[in-house]
Amino acid sequence: MTVRRPVRIANCSGFYGDRLAAAREMVEGGPIDVLTGDYLAELTMLILWKARQKNPTAGYARTFLTQLEEVLGTCLDRGIKIVVNAGGLNPTGLAAEVTALAGRLGLAPRVAAITGDDLLDRIPELQAAGIDLAHLDTGRPLAEAGVPAVSANAYLGGWGIAAALEAGADVVVCPRVTDASLVVGPAAWWHGWERTDWDALAGAVAAGHVIECGPQACGGNYAFLDEIVDRRYPGFPLAEVAADGSSVITKHPGTGGVVSVGTVTSQLLYEIAEPAYLNPDVVASFDTVELTQEAPDRVRISGTRGTPPPSTLKVALNQLGGYRNTMTLVLTGLDIEAKAAWAEELLFGLLGGRGSFAETDVRLLRFDTPDAPSNEQATAHLRITVKDGDPALVGRRFSDATMALALGGYAGFHTTTPPTSESAYGVYWPALVPAEVVEQVVHLPDGTSRAVPHTTAAAPRPESPSPGLPTYPAGERRRLPLGAVAGARSGDKGGNANIGLWARSDEGYAWLAAELTPDRVRELLPEAAGLDVRVHLLPNLRAVNVVVVGLLGEGVASSTRPDPQAKGLGEYLRSRLVDVPAELVP
Repeated sequence: MTVRRPVRIANCSGFYGDRLAAAREMVEGGPIDVLTGDYLAELTMLILWKARQKNPTAGYARTFLTQLEEVLGTCLDRGIKIVVNAGGLNPTGLAAEVTALAGRLGLAPRVAAITGDDLLDRIPELQAAGIDLAHLDTGRPLAEAGVPAVSANAYLGGWGIAAALEAGADVVVCPRVTDASLVVGPAAWWHGWERTDWDALAGAVAAGHVIECGPQACGGNYAFLDEIVDRRYPGFPLAEVAADGSSVITKHPGTGGVVSVGTVTSQLLYEIAEPAYLNPDVVASFDTVELTQEAPDRVRISGTRGTPPPSTLKVALNQLGGYRNTMTLVLTGLDIEAKAAWAEELLFGLLGGRGSFAETDVRLLRFDTPDAPSNEQATAHLRITVKDGDPALVGRRFSDATMALALGGYAGFHTTTPPTSESAYGVYWPALVPAEVVEQVVHLPDGTSRAVPHTTAAAPRPESPSPGLPTYPAGERRRLPLGAVAGARSGDKGGNANIGLWARSDEGYAWLAAELTPDRVRELLPEAAGLDVRVHLLPNLRAVNVVVVGLLGEGVASSTRPDPQAKGLGEYLRSRLVDVPAELVP
């Protein structure tokens, strides 16, 4: 059997709204075989639903068409395949737009689309069949939510993509596939993998997870700023995936940032929850991943073990939770707490009391310092958010009432914005369905369609024993920020916050793993008090992954935290003072 060379899979988008020039730069910057782009976050599905309410032909990531116009001709000339999940809620609509755009350019690509993920209209049928779509974190059946879902999309795997490429597609437009599927599908097609090639598939999942967020793998959002010598905007990543599923993560020559064991570790930990990373095609054990710096800007991922996938698929549902509005009052100088208390009393007195709203959230954000050297450094913010099912209650009625304090409130009153109108917010609801109730359909370039079955779950193979923790230095301790010895990257996983932390030595990992117990995390993160904190160890990566269940409430769209996606939570944790063994301090 002839083993093909590694397939070069590039990323040109980490979210809907990412850098438009990335597609052209990835195509022109060096040789690639497949151009991928990830456009769909959990929040994005709600955004696309809102767009479709205004225009029934919408529901996909329009920015992809802008990128495609710049590269389609070159990709066809060079045989570069294009695989994206920009189809969102309307993959066939985007596929038609791709064909129309190509016609205007005088091109004729073979365009395929994938459907089957959208379960919204089938919810009553599923519930009648005993599938209660229970919330993954709370266990509540969907029927108890009390409000209808506006979107419900199952996460599909990579075999539909592989089938489309095998049929000769030049462009594959996907709906809600998993982010890693954008790499798994092309790699499986290129190398001719079988569905039971668990380790190879798991390796592709790891590579896909690393490159899905674009420049984050190349130094973007990286904790150790001193390691990034090239401070230009980071390049976008590409994965060279070999026949055995191992890969090299790299970037095009001459681009900014850096690809290092640290940047790849940081991205591997991003929003993964437990080390067993479930995908529709395989469960990838991220605690088996090994990273090696092969050369500057070249990191090898190897050793990833895979096991058969679960018998269920994850479904991301969004509901309309109601309406919300936020006004931020600025407080300056002396008596900050007294001014804030009085402002709150006056405002809710004008509005009929806090009980007149379904939910209120008031936060005093202290940025002020005594005897401040500038006016700005003497200010704090009083951030007031109200929610209700009645838009009139939280609209201009609320924000206009704040302005009544302009001449009748505390000294120095002003706000960060003029009065604002209400906005609808969504509630995220993760659930599971049996894989067999979801039919993935590939619409091929020749006009035919065919169903692509999901991989049948099989008995998992035995787990390898976990290695013991190495020892860490005893003796003298120094009171320092946690970030002196640990990097972090954080983000959202529905209503949960995920914080991945890693050390740069075995001894540092051993200390980190011993230090960050659930109770210790609650001490360091006061917001987590009373919440379920789950700590997972990944010794191969010298890493600890922390999940704070429920910190973000009902998801990003509903959260009233100033940082609703928990993007800064890891850096806050790194700033907390802890007693670090002196020998670990650089």
